[in-house]
Amino acid sequence: MSGVASRAVAADEADIRLDRWFRRHFPALTEGVIQRLCRTGQIRVDGRRVAAATRLLAGQSVRIPPLPSAPPAPPAPPADARDAAALHRLMLYQDDHLIVLDKPPGLPTQGGPAIARHLDGMLAALAGPAGDRPRLVHRLDRDTSGVLVVARTAGAAAKLAAAFRTRAVDKRYWAVVVGRPVPVAGRIDLALSRRETWAGGARVAPAEAGDGAAARAVTEYRTLDHAGRRLAWLELVPETGRTHQLRVHCAAIGAPILGDGAYGAPVLDGFAPLLHLHARRLDLPHPAGGRLFVEAKLPAHMVATFRALGFTAPAPRPPQRR
Repeated sequence: MSGVASRAVAADEADIRLDRWFRRHFPALTEGVIQRLCRTGQIRVDGRRVAAATRLLAGQSVRIPPLPSAPPAPPAPPADARDAAALHRLMLYQDDHLIVLDKPPGLPTQGGPAIARHLDGMLAALAGPAGDRPRLVHRLDRDTSGVLVVARTAGAAAKLAAAFRTRAVDKRYWAVVVGRPVPVAGRIDLALSRRETWAGGARVAPAEAGDGAAARAVTEYRTLDHAGRRLAWLELVPETGRTHQLRVHCAAIGAPILGDGAYGAPVLDGFAPLLHLHARRLDLPHPAGGRLFVEAKLPAHMVATFRALGFTAPAPRPPQRR
């Protein structure tokens, strides 16, 4: 970039740290370069010297000095009309700030080894005229279905990520588990840790004493219905957001999630061998103020299981902004 420029802070970028604002607009900049430019007064806000950690206000003017040249970015892949159509079919709610999707089971949220198609990649099909594309702010396991939120702007992404990080989001999951928990409702406070497997992968397990890498994990649960002691329908409310937390916690109380062979669930004749875990509801702070409530219907394999067991699930309520 040559010459000095200035740019106004957009309304939805309010309260973002200055260094994060720069990295979003100029992703090639390192934190060290931003710190140095602030320290030497080359980056200013409303004409004043500021620290890199300064929180920005809407409408403020950011002075952008000549920046180090970055290597040219690879050309973006062309938008896939099929991906755009698929995403529109999954939309539960959308506005100028965010999109709420009903993620189907089997669709990975992000890419990885041997994963060619994933939700994050599909979001490129919803990029705006300036090339800005929706951003993930949280994730669901590949085989978990249900409510997933993506942000349409950098400012909305920062606010939504902060809401998930500070536990300002009310998350409710439904699961069908093998067995009936005793007691039928309670709180699971069980630290988790990742462990390498013989095949070179990793899985999550209850932490052992003295494990310095353990992370505290807490889940509230209650039984909504049951079919004797064979199977039960649980509502799960995670207070923390650890990888595979709900799956490991259910297994730890002797009620692994149906279809979850990785964490000890047996195969039962007459039921689909798919994970019976569904992100039913999110109630979260909206980036523009107020709260947004969204529910997702059960996936087809869980509908069939509910029907076979005589469980009656209420229809999802329409999205509500309040």
